[in-house]
Amino acid sequence: MSDIAIEARGLVKRFKEVAAVDGVSFSVPRGSCTALLGGNGAGKTTTISMLLGLLLPTEGSVRVLGVDMTRERHRALPELNFSSPYVDLPHRLTVRENLSVYAALYRVPKAKARIEGLAQDLDIASFLDRPYGKLSAGQKTRVALAKSLVNRPSLLLLDEPTASLDPDTADWVRGYLDRYRRDTGATLLLASHNMGEVERLCDDVLMMRAGKIVDHGSPRALIDRYGRQNLEEVFLDIARQRGKAAKAA
Repeated sequence: MSDIAIEARGLVKRFKEVAAVDGVSFSVPRGSCTALLGGNGAGKTTTISMLLGLLLPTEGSVRVLGVDMTRERHRALPELNFSSPYVDLPHRLTVRENLSVYAALYRVPKAKARIEGLAQDLDIASFLDRPYGKLSAGQKTRVALAKSLVNRPSLLLLDEPTASLDPDTADWVRGYLDRYRRDTGATLLLASHNMGEVERLCDDVLMMRAGKIVDHGSPRALIDRYGRQNLEEVFLDIARQRGKAAKAA
């Protein structure tokens, strides 16, 4: 088994004349937590969609858990999952019904017990039988996370996993994700605008701007390289092409 969970080489995605992703190459080691960061329109969502096999690259290749996602994505999908508070579940179904559908799709053994366990872990038990459309934004975020964990994925892609959560709940979720990774050996790829979250969880950071990866390294290495106090200041330097970021452009 390869030590690399994700390997992207020369990824390009064009929409007519626009290159949303423009020659991106990177690898993510198994068992690590890596952040994919950038401002709005940097190409993060398009990159993640190609990693999931939802979009075919215009050029380049993607291998996930050793599988070519352009040709044999069905082999990797049982081991993957994805969480985003911006992707809705069916509003008329209850939380339990929604989770049961995904458990069936992933052929999760003892699905009822798995859902009950996640409900306790993520504090959603009190609204398991409430229609998803009746939930608050923070409740939906926790349900999205439960959905992403239902099959015990070995690769978890997370888009703003703590959006809409109060600080206490968000801190608890970060701890839960960190424990999940350490206990299972899972790989996490995280897109977030919360730089404190990235500093806490991530081993490596990929910085995107205008469809390209313009810098990468551990949070501490990037902070030191740019001579800043924290990762948020580094993010702003790169987004605004200041200092060392301007030389990388």
